[in-house]
Amino acid sequence: MKEEERMVEMGERGGSKLSILIKEKLRPERFQELYWEGSFEEYLDIVYQNPGVARTSFQRLYDMIVSYGVEEYTEFKQRVIHYRFFDDPISNGRDAIFGLDKYLMKLVDVIKAAAKGYGPERRIILLHGPVGSSKSTIVRLFKKGLEEYSKTKEGALYSFYWNVKNENGVLEKVDCPMHEEPLRLIPQDIREEVLARINREREDDRLIRVEGDLCPVCRFYYNQLMELYRGDWEKVISHVRVKRIILSEMNRIGIGTFQPKDEKNQDSTELTGDINYRKIALYGSDSDPRAFNFDGELNIANRGIVEFIEILKLDVAFLYDLLGATQEHKIKPKKFAQVDVDEVIIGHTNEPEYKKLINNEYMEALRDRTIKIDIPYITKLSDEIKIYERDFNPERIKGKHIAPHTLEIAAMWAVLTRLEEPKKAGITLMQKLKLYDGKLIPGFTEDTIRELRKEAEREGMEGISPRYIQDKISNALVSDLSKKCVNPFMVMTEIETGLSHHSLISSEAQRRRYRELLTLVRQEYEEIIKNEVQRAIAADEESIARLCANYIDNVKAYVRREKVKNPFTGEDEEPDERLMRSIEEKIDIPESRKDDFRREIMNYIAALALEGKRFDYKSNERLRRALELKLFEDQKDSIKLTSLVTNVIDKATQEKIDIVKSRLIRDYGYCEFCATDVLTYVASIFARGDIKDYRERRR
Repeated sequence: MKEEERMVEMGERGGSKLSILIKEKLRPERFQELYWEGSFEEYLDIVYQNPGVARTSFQRLYDMIVSYGVEEYTEFKQRVIHYRFFDDPISNGRDAIFGLDKYLMKLVDVIKAAAKGYGPERRIILLHGPVGSSKSTIVRLFKKGLEEYSKTKEGALYSFYWNVKNENGVLEKVDCPMHEEPLRLIPQDIREEVLARINREREDDRLIRVEGDLCPVCRFYYNQLMELYRGDWEKVISHVRVKRIILSEMNRIGIGTFQPKDEKNQDSTELTGDINYRKIALYGSDSDPRAFNFDGELNIANRGIVEFIEILKLDVAFLYDLLGATQEHKIKPKKFAQVDVDEVIIGHTNEPEYKKLINNEYMEALRDRTIKIDIPYITKLSDEIKIYERDFNPERIKGKHIAPHTLEIAAMWAVLTRLEEPKKAGITLMQKLKLYDGKLIPGFTEDTIRELRKEAEREGMEGISPRYIQDKISNALVSDLSKKCVNPFMVMTEIETGLSHHSLISSEAQRRRYRELLTLVRQEYEEIIKNEVQRAIAADEESIARLCANYIDNVKAYVRREKVKNPFTGEDEEPDERLMRSIEEKIDIPESRKDDFRREIMNYIAALALEGKRFDYKSNERLRRALELKLFEDQKDSIKLTSLVTNVIDKATQEKIDIVKSRLIRDYGYCEFCATDVLTYVASIFARGDIKDYRERRR
């Protein structure tokens, strides 16, 4: 067989397999459900069985959010609800929102109140915050969520079309241009009675509400048929076919987006539709609804949601339409009476634009109809790290290793730029960052954190955007292709270089502060890697366990005022004060507090014994750290780590260094390159320390 024929045959076989896979995934029965259509009477059966199909836009949005489930937790003595929807399960977390649960709670509470008909359904929801704080991501999630929800059984909704003859006498389908709720076809004077029957078994705050009248196109055909059949409503409705609709931004069904353009080119018809001049000659009048395109953003977003990007940049003429759609749920197209709409109107803006709104007395009506929801930057370090881990992970970054703490250090600097200097004495900005992240620091409680947050209510509304950090990490990844690894120093260099021409830094003082924060972050990183190297050197668990047992024996004897038996001589001796202090000093226990610390350790051991548990040094973080530092101090001279600086290493020392390096790779996520770099850098720190100690001794 010729090679070309063999390839064709293989391709055909492969194509057949792919075709089968596509058919299996498509599931024809699901498409039949999504594209259901039937008579108006059949739709009434559906409504009677499942009244939720006729929900308002706010009810549907709220139900969609809670359909993904919720979690409750307590943070700093406050109850917080986490809505799993904001984890973006639809796209496997691609648009997940991190660290904003408290603000998203407020947003969902507004939507919930609107769903219950308590008033916010007649307001514009305005997301307000600095650039890059995920405002548009939240709205994108809403739109994406509604699209997916409308494809489910729980989120189904319906509209209708008319089967009517055109001017040539040919039967044609005329879709409702605004995808209206079919129950609007029921005359107003009997609609309440029908809705009362539907709502008979529903809770008061979950009642189905169908307000307003038909759009001009549907009203035209309705009136025309009513006249033809002399008021016989049943015959009129026989021309109606109800169909299921899927909300879609791409297809302009139930989801709209408006973005302001050049002020000179803004036209309110973009919101409410415009005359179709080609059809005027056909129908003879520009006030004939058939000669009008009801395809403005407020038209097509009916039954769903409309997003206004940079809403406060809108021309005043647009605001009139917006206010009517918000407060009255009506819009006014050219040449037509007001048209009823039911949609969630949500916009977003930044701080400078919002300040202009506050100071503009002509915008009073807009301010009065707006519910502002602050969406600040993240101020919790672990949540900020998640943003960068989503974008820079081994699945996405191939061929280059990101050294441990690289993303953490970048996130740390970003968060520090957003925090205000603490007014409380005795606390540093770095300590404040750690407290916000849930770290325990002696002397500070949850009440301290609440005080810190209360005194800095605007925290997170200023600072560096995650976008800037993402750009700098990207630069570091591609700046030197010969390097196999990207480390925190490379990213910090990129960050510092970029500060010189950052467009959003408004003053030299601000730029200077950001550089000072970089110095603070470098110092913190040095402490982190020193600790890791120390732990890697002192990672001999048997030695630590022996040291711990010796320490506990001496502490027990000291607290009980007893003596310790020397294991070599068998004689009773006084507790080894030098040993105990050499361990306690490693975690800064002063001489005046040593008795308290030792009693604390003994009480901790006694409490475990009462619970039937055995004491393990790993369960007490402070003691574990002290033991590791003591063991490191005892072993570092034998390893001769500082010899890395001079490049004079004997075979025995190299073997010991290789063991430490393997521990860094195994336990801390380093690769061969960054483990070597970290060891060399930490060795230089220790060398500087040794020189400093020597000079101080000479003095």
